[in-house]
Amino acid sequence: MSDRIGFLLNGAPVSLPAGTSPTMTLLDWLRGPAGLTGTKEGCAEGDCGACTVVLEAADGGRAPINACLAMLGQMHGRAIRTVEGLRGEEGGPHPVQRRLAEADATQCGFCTPGIVMAAWAQAREGGDPHEALAGNLCRCTGYRPILDALAAMQDDRAPPPVLPVAGTACFTAEGQVFHHPASLAELLRLRAAHPAALLLAGGTDLGLLASEHRQRPAAVIALDAVPELQACTGDAAGLSIGAALPYGRLLPWLDGGLAPFAALLRRLGSRQIRSLGTLGGNLGTASPIGDALPVLLALGAGLRIASARGERACAVEEFLTGYRRTTLAPDEVILAIRLPRPAAGEILVCEKLSKRHDQDIAAVSGAFLLRVEAGRVAAARLAFGGMGPMAARARAAEAALTGAPLARPAFEAAAAALAQDVAPLSDWRGSAAYRLAAAQGLLRRLHWRIARPDLPLEVHAL
Repeated sequence: MSDRIGFLLNGAPVSLPAGTSPTMTLLDWLRGPAGLTGTKEGCAEGDCGACTVVLEAADGGRAPINACLAMLGQMHGRAIRTVEGLRGEEGGPHPVQRRLAEADATQCGFCTPGIVMAAWAQAREGGDPHEALAGNLCRCTGYRPILDALAAMQDDRAPPPVLPVAGTACFTAEGQVFHHPASLAELLRLRAAHPAALLLAGGTDLGLLASEHRQRPAAVIALDAVPELQACTGDAAGLSIGAALPYGRLLPWLDGGLAPFAALLRRLGSRQIRSLGTLGGNLGTASPIGDALPVLLALGAGLRIASARGERACAVEEFLTGYRRTTLAPDEVILAIRLPRPAAGEILVCEKLSKRHDQDIAAVSGAFLLRVEAGRVAAARLAFGGMGPMAARARAAEAALTGAPLARPAFEAAAAALAQDVAPLSDWRGSAAYRLAAAQGLLRRLHWRIARPDLPLEVHAL
């Protein structure tokens, strides 16, 4: 068992001294002991992207992450690339750096290292350049020259790293212990022995304890090295998704009837957030504004939960019990999420209202699964987030729709019935009256989404 955090940094092996705080952020270590100050600190909460570095996978994949949210203990056994690790021929600028410079895509330069790293990942991973830059804030240039540069970039075809072998490990520092199990059996043993320890999946929520609040958690159990929690399998009925599988690796599985869920997840944070964030983390924190939760409720998703005592199954609807409360026992962990595919005749619609389109917290979110038969709504499952202490189904609205003709009056009736289902609070994201009116509007809009799929519906933000 290793007692030293070890990883590849810009292609070279690094072993940190014993006693290094395992919950120190990767950003603090890079800018401090490592002396690599190209990676910048802007917001310390995963919004601005100035701290972007890239995790290199053994299969050649590149995942940009926010170094401000990643704890050092999470990096054990990984390969990290910073802006200092990009070099062109004979030590000159890397082609990504050269392309940005030639496009006049930098001014003050503070955000540029993070943009360079996001662009380096984008050149290999592909996809929409706008989406690739959603997690990088630039206040100098505007984005047009940066987007122009990204559009012209090509993969440098650098070979993937040979990752270090990282088995079960335990890192200690003064007043801290950080467990890094590499098997499910070891995870369950540790959870039974340390029921008060924080379970760390991606860390896009818990990472704020270290980055923004400057806390040093006494005990942490990391989940990223347990194979069963990183797996995803699928069949005609649905997907089995490991609780610690990052959203970025889940997205390719969400095709067909699950494509609306994929579109929603692309608005869940940035690529940097999706490279670490997980469904299991969204469930474990049980936030009423967790983006994925209404979708899981609408689809009737289930959970596999395990402890040293054995396994049990639980519906997501039964798992959530209140504001940041669940049925998870102190010695249990979420193993996997069973996500059903919409059946023939079923339509899934996912909605999110937020002040920004990308990388923002929802004021109101909704997920709707309708089965339509012979022009009537044969069944309806309607779930909302941001409307109360937890994400929940709207059963009165469901009853108003079920059995009704697929016509505007039925959706008006469902919108009116929604007032029986929810009692939203007022906060800075929206008043209670606004939230109710907005959610009712989403139900009215649902009629047009189903009855007229040919209509281009605008992307909406507050």
